Amino acid sequence: MPFRFSLREHASLGLFLTRWLLLAVPLGVAVGSACALFLWSLDQATLLRFGNPNLLYLLPLAGMVIGAMYSYFGKTVEAGNNLIVDEIHEPGGGVPLRMAPLVLIGTVVTHLFGGSAGREGTAVQMGGSLASGLASLVPRVDRNDVRTLLMAGVSAGFGGVFGTPVAGTIFALEVLAIGRMSYAAILPCLIAAIASDQTCTAWGIGHTHYHIASMLPAGSELHLAPLSMSLLGKVAVAGMLFGLTSVLFAELVHGLHRIFKELIRRPIFRPAVGGLIVIGLVHWLETRDYLGLGVSSPDPHAVTILSCFHSGGATEWSWLWKIVFTAVTLSSGFKGGEVTPLFFIGAALGNVLAGLLGAPVDFFAALGFVAVFAGATNTPLACTIMAIELFGGEFTVYFATACLVAYLFSGHSGIYLSQRIGTPKVSSMDYSCVSLRGARDVKPPLLDVLKRLRVRSKSNSPEATSTGTNRDGLLAGQHHVGSREIGQLRIYLPQGETGDGMGFLGMFAKPLHRDLVDLAKAAGVMNATSHATHYGDSNHGRVQEDGVAVPNPHLGVCVELIDHREKLELFSRTHADLLRGRVMIYKRLERWELHENALDVSDVAPDEPAAGGDVSE
Repeated sequence: MPFRFSLREHASLGLFLTRWLLLAVPLGVAVGSACALFLWSLDQATLLRFGNPNLLYLLPLAGMVIGAMYSYFGKTVEAGNNLIVDEIHEPGGGVPLRMAPLVLIGTVVTHLFGGSAGREGTAVQMGGSLASGLASLVPRVDRNDVRTLLMAGVSAGFGGVFGTPVAGTIFALEVLAIGRMSYAAILPCLIAAIASDQTCTAWGIGHTHYHIASMLPAGSELHLAPLSMSLLGKVAVAGMLFGLTSVLFAELVHGLHRIFKELIRRPIFRPAVGGLIVIGLVHWLETRDYLGLGVSSPDPHAVTILSCFHSGGATEWSWLWKIVFTAVTLSSGFKGGEVTPLFFIGAALGNVLAGLLGAPVDFFAALGFVAVFAGATNTPLACTIMAIELFGGEFTVYFATACLVAYLFSGHSGIYLSQRIGTPKVSSMDYSCVSLRGARDVKPPLLDVLKRLRVRSKSNSPEATSTGTNRDGLLAGQHHVGSREIGQLRIYLPQGETGDGMGFLGMFAKPLHRDLVDLAKAAGVMNATSHATHYGDSNHGRVQEDGVAVPNPHLGVCVELIDHREKLELFSRTHADLLRGRVMIYKRLERWELHENALDVSDVAPDEPAAGGDVSE
């Protein structure tokens, strides 16, 4: 048949579009209105802080209020953006609606009293919370629809707060898993992002405008800036440094968060201590340039994002001090996002690198603006599109180069620890863990080799010989436990149910649980077992007991499969005819592995906890 046209298929596509117009537009309007309220409140809080500098000294008290508010009302939403990412991957309990007012109040209070934080985290959390609330109101919403609504909420929050709906759409798809995107939700995300952006604009809320004047002459009709290979090389070098800076930021935030949790057991007091540290930093540096958003300031000599687009608009260490202020603020428990501080950090670093590399200042500030963000969130495509929306499309090649190189050199780190590793950045890297949280426990290959060499050199020393070594030449006891995320699927069946085939005259039929274990083994599932029960009830029947040698067919049997989530999902889809209607429970677990530890015993602090702390957005 030379032509194909399916009326049924296109009718279903039309119904899909109509359905998501009816869902995504109201969601975008609600999120856009929330973003407008949030941005207006943030502006008022910032103006009030500028007019009353002594409010800074109430920052510790404000931190205690935020800590108490989340301790009593927000324990289930403390994970912030990570909670939304987890819910998108595995819809379960949903995102509580109270996340939206809690994070809005917490962020405004943080900025009112001088905390260094951003806006994106708040907008995304409000979008996810409102999307989850909408999902609970709409009848017949299945698991995939919930995921799509949450992603649309993320795109609406991002697009509304920054005025970049297309970047918000791609961000919602790209942030979930490194190296892997699913386009199933792209149209609902775009609809919600456009509706949110237009609603925010309709409320009279504007966004900061940036301009790069040095690359194209006035009145130029070129659609792309002239490509210079020497300038492109400088952009690539800067991209490497932007990526490494994003690693510094992410790891400092996660590391300080872990230190605050270990040293201060009461969550109420952590932001109070963080507030005192911020006040101390202000007095030590004798500047308030690194408080709040840092977009603009009434002081014409202050370092801000806007000033970084001009020569001399930042000091050589402005980017580093913004990292420190923001890391202390967020890791101690204050609320807000990281993206606007990342804009500041990138623009300030770009300002410095422009002088060192002999490049246009405004151009390199724009590159840093988006590239550090790309490295910290592992979203190079969204950041490239954001650069085009904010600065214009004439510099697309340079923007893409900076963002992609920064993405590569940020490694498997990032500010969202629940972000999955869909495809490792380099194929030779063995990162089979599921999330960035798990990746932080895996030793880099080069570091592992260096540690092995160090241990082997020590094992040949007289001291090592006197204490004894094992057959591999390693000091006894020098191992550490590494953990990786993995999944467990439990399938509950009646014990007497048989699989395919009835055996001879209906006898000797193979039990279904054995069939499933054999099928799992053939599919390459890591671990497959079945467990019979001895006492309990199956399918709401009477309580049964297995007290004799012959198994009781009325008792249940559990088939347990252990592997990565993707493998278990593939197995379930492949054998849907056997599993449809069954009680199936999925759990996230940690797989522990013993690794040779090249650190000397004296180098390791006693009771050193495992890495992998999380940060509330």
